[in-house]
Amino acid sequence: MIYIGCHLSVTEGYEAMGKQMCSFGGNTFAWFTRNPRGGRTKAIIPEDAQALMNIANRENFGKLVAHGSYTMNLCSSKPETRANGLEMLRADLEKMELLPDNLYNFHPGSHTGLGAEAGIELIAQALNQALWSDMKTTVLLETMAGKGSEVGKSFEELRQIIDRVKCSDKLGICFDTCHVWDSGYDIVNDLDGVLKQFDEIIGLERLKAVHFNDSKNVCGSHKDRHEKLGAGQIGLDALKRIALHTALQGRPFILETPNDDEGYIQEIALVREWIKE
Repeated sequence: MIYIGCHLSVTEGYEAMGKQMCSFGGNTFAWFTRNPRGGRTKAIIPEDAQALMNIANRENFGKLVAHGSYTMNLCSSKPETRANGLEMLRADLEKMELLPDNLYNFHPGSHTGLGAEAGIELIAQALNQALWSDMKTTVLLETMAGKGSEVGKSFEELRQIIDRVKCSDKLGICFDTCHVWDSGYDIVNDLDGVLKQFDEIIGLERLKAVHFNDSKNVCGSHKDRHEKLGAGQIGLDALKRIALHTALQGRPFILETPNDDEGYIQEIALVREWIKE
């Protein structure tokens, strides 16, 4: 079994997101913890968080996937940007404790000229300052397309971050199908091989969530441009194989396709039909 949903807006609150996903026909969802392009956030009302958890438990939702701001860069060449990113990370993880046993995903960062090795070290340093041993959230490093100076474009880079973090048991991976494809992993013609490589380098037990997207680009383009399911270079047949792959069952699949609400409802229904076959 997989869990399928999409990104929702937190504007109306957490309980409202749970109700909206039920109306969409999904059983998981993602949301940005703060303005994705800015960084502003607001406090979680504990009663609102509990209302969402009640819906999730009643409707048998899978894990929920919070997403950190795109402006949070833990390995920037600018110290003030790194410090601001660490502050965001710490604040977000504190808020996530009101939604226990769920997932917090973020883009590892862009080294902006420092080099990948330095970027890896800085990300790990920030995680060592932000994670604690009895936290109830699993933090996910997202697989990246390799655009610009992004860190995390290969399984090896993600493994190097994990190996440097003391509370590494609190770390997992969000496997973004568009990003993995754009970074050069051929999930169309060699899905089993890619997952085997992931397992050997990182371990499939750390693959906690999937961003489920088609791509506008050819494999290895390093461009990161998402497409609707079946409308891109990955294609519907390959995406169906990914969704039904035995190694990925039980994970939340989060749609980040360029859609409106009706488009997401249709894609959620499509994936749920695959599961029934």
